[in-house]
Amino acid sequence: MPDTIDEHFDEGDLVGVLTAEPLDRVLDYKAPTGGCWLGAFVEVPLGPRKVLGVVWGKGRGDWDIAKVRKVNRVLDVAPMRAEMRDFLEKAGGYTLTPMSIMLRLATRAPGLSDPPSMRKVYRLGQGTPDRVTPARTRVIETLVEYGGLGFTLKELSELAGVTSSVVKGLAKQGVVEEADTPRDAPYLTLDPGLPGKELTEDQAFAAGQLQEGLRARRYGTVLLKGVTGSGKTEVYLEAVAECLREGRQALVLLPEIALTSEFLTRVKARFGADPAEWHSGVTMTERRRCWRMVGQGEAQLVVGARSALFLPYRDLGLIVVDEEHDTSYKQDEGASYNARDMAVLRASLNDAPVVLASATPSLETWANAQAGKYTRLDLASRFGPQDLPDMAAIDMRLEDLPGSSWLSPSLQSAVGARLQAGEQALLFLNRRGYAPVTLCRACGEMVGCDHCDARMVEHRFQKRLICHQCGETKPLPEVCPSCEVEGKMAAVGPGVERIAEEAAAAFPDAKTAILSSDLFGSARALKAQIEELAHGDTDLIIGTQLVAKGHNFPRLTLVGVVDADLGLQGSDLRAAERTFQLMRQVAGRAGRAEKPGQALLQTFQPDHPVIRAILSGDEEGFWRTEAAEREASGMPPYGRLAGVIISSTEAAAAFDLGTHLARNDGPIRDAGGIVYGPAPAPIARVRGRHRVRLLVKAPKGVALQPALSRWTNGLKLPGHLRLSIDIDPQNFF
Repeated sequence: MPDTIDEHFDEGDLVGVLTAEPLDRVLDYKAPTGGCWLGAFVEVPLGPRKVLGVVWGKGRGDWDIAKVRKVNRVLDVAPMRAEMRDFLEKAGGYTLTPMSIMLRLATRAPGLSDPPSMRKVYRLGQGTPDRVTPARTRVIETLVEYGGLGFTLKELSELAGVTSSVVKGLAKQGVVEEADTPRDAPYLTLDPGLPGKELTEDQAFAAGQLQEGLRARRYGTVLLKGVTGSGKTEVYLEAVAECLREGRQALVLLPEIALTSEFLTRVKARFGADPAEWHSGVTMTERRRCWRMVGQGEAQLVVGARSALFLPYRDLGLIVVDEEHDTSYKQDEGASYNARDMAVLRASLNDAPVVLASATPSLETWANAQAGKYTRLDLASRFGPQDLPDMAAIDMRLEDLPGSSWLSPSLQSAVGARLQAGEQALLFLNRRGYAPVTLCRACGEMVGCDHCDARMVEHRFQKRLICHQCGETKPLPEVCPSCEVEGKMAAVGPGVERIAEEAAAAFPDAKTAILSSDLFGSARALKAQIEELAHGDTDLIIGTQLVAKGHNFPRLTLVGVVDADLGLQGSDLRAAERTFQLMRQVAGRAGRAEKPGQALLQTFQPDHPVIRAILSGDEEGFWRTEAAEREASGMPPYGRLAGVIISSTEAAAAFDLGTHLARNDGPIRDAGGIVYGPAPAPIARVRGRHRVRLLVKAPKGVALQPALSRWTNGLKLPGHLRLSIDIDPQNFF
């Protein structure tokens, strides 16, 4: 339904339609037969094509009325509500993203212009095939892997890598079940009246505060800070229950798809049914269903990745950003936005509370809570009998370690003792692959990517060198590509695969598993591996930062950090903060059941302030120190930054444009800002494009976006040059 009756346009009226096409303005069209209303999704002609658009307001009337074309039709979907249009405009204005790209974010579901209809879906049946072939096996394995989801014929064929005739053949034998179902069936109703877990006093108080805000239907941002294992999830699920009782929709954002499996199990146990899912791991058909049902109010709870913020909620009453500090909430490609900040904006426009949950909050969130902008709720102890793990450093300067080893005798001894006791241990290294560098011992050449200024990482399990910037791969070289000497290529430095190799030699009887995103072909396979690890069948886990993100491994009692110094290298503004967060998070995986946990950090810098803060557990002291340093230097969150990234196939052209901008920085200086650069990006060439960066720094109260627009809007860029602006950059690569 339209927002109000006054917003209806009669047939022939001029309406302004925003499309997702790369145009710089809203286009004029004539309203179709039967008229339309503000926010309606429409199909309009654009040149020879038919494209999706949204009625954004009255037409401008600055075009020859005789040439204005008519809207083809109004789509049978819920119109975009006023608060959603407002959100897209404000988010686009803040991030300096064109509205066409913002609308693209809000319409990322296939087949929106298709009429509601029945569809044939394919699920696993009860029959057995008359003969087994590799293609048939792939179809069955795909259906088993994805559980009870129904697939269209095209989706199932593509996922399994077979022709449609293979699926149809299995359907005839009953191995695959074929059924007609509505394309956009509502989700099963969640029951907020079912009992949740019994809460501690701290949890009950926090849940009560959140529920009070929900009943008042008022905006407010809450930092829910609790030590790892303190039961933050149970607290905010009580807030979700209150939101559902109020008849409003709730959104829970998670930083990684791999986290969804365990979380969905908890949601189903709490509410008796599965929520809607929105992330890259669900099928296109399910994305379409989710998008349409959200708009009709038929999806009560959405669990999703950052892009779930842009779904067309009918009445959004609560947003939860779990692990709010996580860097994966920042999108750097295309529209550059931070989902944490956009969640706060969206909630404010919907008169809804937003909960930012973390054991180690971002400094921005911590500072907002200190300033009184956010309400802070603390959960000071772990849920149940568990205590926080003991933390200690292993001083690598004192360890007798062979040059080819990375696990100290002290760490090996601690792991061995845990395995002997029948417990689970984790070795953590935030570096994928086998080795970060492959060099020739004859000439010293390091194998680099042909398209990027980055060294290629050896992935021995795949027998390939892989560029982590562009994805380019090469076979492992036997001959040096530079001096052509054979047998001198050597892997330098450790990755998780190398640590796994060393661990297998040290603990030959242990069942070992590697948890690294690059080793799994699909999100479902990754989630299945995490479930297996949680069941405790694996003795020794070797993992990257993926293991630090909210997982619960009941048998895990020891965490060994192989290189605690890794994140402290370089000049990243947030290096100390991220190292502190990561180390505290990964340590928090230990001792989450009855048995006490321990975390050991291998470090060559045991007296480094960050390492000392990690070991002491003085989180507030760390944040105060970090905040004081940032404030003294005028850096975020006490100042403002914007990154300007210029790229070109020609290095000189990128530098010339950067130099031109630096010399003509009047709009920035007039606003009180400073321009630094141009300088080559730390990785100066990616995918064959040379990259140059400028950094704009300004005091906190400066209206930076208008100044940036005045500074860059007059530029006429040739086709080989690209310029993008990153407001509040999180990394500088």
